Amino acid sequence: MPGGRLTQQERQQIALGLADGLAYAEIARRLDRPTSTITREVMRNGGPTAYRADLAHRATEHRAHRRRQAAPRGSQAPVQAHGRDAEAVREYEEAWTTLLMQQGLPKMMSRVLTCLYTTDAGSLTASELVQRLQVTPASISKSVTFLEGQGLIRRERDEGRRERYVVDNDVWYQGMIASARSTAQLAETARQGVGVLGPDTPAATRLENIARFIDFVAESMTRAAEQARDVLYAKPEATSGGTAEPGSDR
Repeated sequence: MPGGRLTQQERQQIALGLADGLAYAEIARRLDRPTSTITREVMRNGGPTAYRADLAHRATEHRAHRRRQAAPRGSQAPVQAHGRDAEAVREYEEAWTTLLMQQGLPKMMSRVLTCLYTTDAGSLTASELVQRLQVTPASISKSVTFLEGQGLIRRERDEGRRERYVVDNDVWYQGMIASARSTAQLAETARQGVGVLGPDTPAATRLENIARFIDFVAESMTRAAEQARDVLYAKPEATSGGTAEPGSDR
């Protein structure tokens, strides 16, 4: 699978694929690229309905030019912990940010949340976020206020009384429970239609079957979330070889 930046010809193929209604995965398969690369390319350049290959290519060149200008002469990319590949980390962070944006989260908020999720400490100060993301303090302030309001992060003070922003792993559990409740409401609405349309009619039977299906899915989601909640708090365990592997501390 080829690496490196997308070429102008590849961007033209992406535009043609979007015009033909192809899924990102199919476009990626035809270009022998990761699906995340295609998704990120499209989302950062107008989305599937507004993507244009020529504009996307110029925008990418412009971003690369700005990064070169912003980097001090002789500077090197910061050393990654645990021997990580800096370019691979950057690509992954962009993919995660794109995924959050697809879920409806604004871009800046997505970048902040990604930054918090991919730091080993799981928390950063406002100044650390400014430095890592190369944005203004005002952008960070607005983003963390939004994320905190959504229950996605929380504030804590460290020993030096500095305010730190912390990712709350339990938000994934809460999100699954909220999704299950929302799904259950669909079942309730479907059952209301049974009485309106008349029992034993084809339409009522259809709605009752839908309600039963949704009930099963919602109950399964809730049960699975309850059973798997501890997984969110599992910590790595040292193996005999000195490396770490996922495990639970409970």
